[in-house]
Amino acid sequence: MVYCTSFESKVGLIYVASTEKGVCKVSVPRQTKRDFFRWLRENFDDNEVVDNKSRNKEVIDQLTRYFNGKLAKFTVAVDMRGTPFQLRVWKELSRIPYGTTISYKQLAKRLGTSRGFQAVGRANAGNPVPIIIPCHRVLGADGSLVGYASGVKTKEFLLKLEGALMI
Repeated sequence: MVYCTSFESKVGLIYVASTEKGVCKVSVPRQTKRDFFRWLRENFDDNEVVDNKSRNKEVIDQLTRYFNGKLAKFTVAVDMRGTPFQLRVWKELSRIPYGTTISYKQLAKRLGTSRGFQAVGRANAGNPVPIIIPCHRVLGADGSLVGYASGVKTKEFLLKLEGALMI
């Protein structure tokens, strides 16, 4: 079963979904309810998806504490769905410490990939659990705020919240 719900956060309405294994989808603002449910349909049978806020209580609590500056490391389990390459990228993203950033090129180098930073960028963009898997901590080679599904303003907000950006 997939348990989904939504809640209001400091960045807007967020949709979350989880399985028995962990959080499988977080849709941050600019990703619509329609986008959220399209992703669920692509990854699960319709009859497996149910509305259940209580099953997502822990992830909602942790995200809320994060947005309030009270949580630096998420402990909720995740149930990631992607290609082997995407899973490698997302695992490496989870190693970027709170309050720090790296470039797409540095991330590609850490992965030892010959596919380069563009493939890493595409995998980063496909991260189904943003914020928890911190794709917002990856910047352009020149330090610019590029490539965030929820937009540059949200990325800027998250990096300022973590103290990684002083603008």
